[in-house]
Amino acid sequence: MTDLALGRPAADRDRLLRLLRLLQNYGVYLGVAVLLLVNIAFTPHFLSGENFRTQAVQVAPVLVVALGMALAIGSEGVDLSVGSVMALSTSLVSLYLGYGMWVALIVALLGGMVVGLANGSLIAFIGVQPIVATLALMVAGRGLALVLLPQLRDVRDPTMASLGSGDLLGVPYLVLIATALALLVAFVVRRTTFGRQLLAIGDSRPAALLAGLPVRRVLIIVYVVCGALAALAGVLATARLSASDPTSLGNLMELSAITAVVVGGTPLSGGRVRIGGTVAGAVLIQLLTATLIKHDLPPSWTQIAQAVVIVLAVYAARERGKR
Repeated sequence: MTDLALGRPAADRDRLLRLLRLLQNYGVYLGVAVLLLVNIAFTPHFLSGENFRTQAVQVAPVLVVALGMALAIGSEGVDLSVGSVMALSTSLVSLYLGYGMWVALIVALLGGMVVGLANGSLIAFIGVQPIVATLALMVAGRGLALVLLPQLRDVRDPTMASLGSGDLLGVPYLVLIATALALLVAFVVRRTTFGRQLLAIGDSRPAALLAGLPVRRVLIIVYVVCGALAALAGVLATARLSASDPTSLGNLMELSAITAVVVGGTPLSGGRVRIGGTVAGAVLIQLLTATLIKHDLPPSWTQIAQAVVIVLAVYAARERGKR
């Protein structure tokens, strides 16, 4: 009887650990399903094709940023400058759009890559902690964006308008771009030498150094790619809104991206990247935001809800790590 009594706490803990493991691996999909059911039941016109198109278009920039953030977190880092890179991107697009959309796009991407190169160099060569390095670029990037474009400016360009509102066989261009990038990043992480090196560095940087892996080069590439994806997200958001507004574009985007990645099952401790979970996490954030807005709750509740989701996801990962 005593043995049975002693065994109950261990059995209860094993059940709790199994539940936490299931929540971490599949909780984001459950969350998406629950939000869908809630909206189907209580949100008027939720099942309309126009609503689904709107939700998909709005989630595309978040997903593009989250893909870069997943790589940074997978390397045991983080990039807090992604929102500022979006703002810098929209400023550059507005300034160079007169030369054509493709020129503006290239300049915007180069701007994001330069910020990423600065982040990666500070982290890889100087040894600055990722949160400190990217925080500095977060402040500097937003400031530079406002210097280049101090106020909102309308974007009147047919090609940009087509990118923001056009579609292929009924699927918006923005959704197609985000989906293609998600598949590409998933392939890189799972099937390439670079992806394996990234995960090894995130799992243990000292061990990766001892193994002779090109740690500095990989880290720089990670942050350059993260900056480029954030810049592209800025271009996509600018095209969708038909306006450049560096004062507000990208505000708190780092929060949304980190939430999508962490809720999707990528641990903050690095060493693993779950792209499918990141996609579902971005969809979850968008559905959560849309649900609160459609039911007349203030935007501040969205930020509170995201913070709660992050805490729960991190707690589940922490408890799983104790196993």
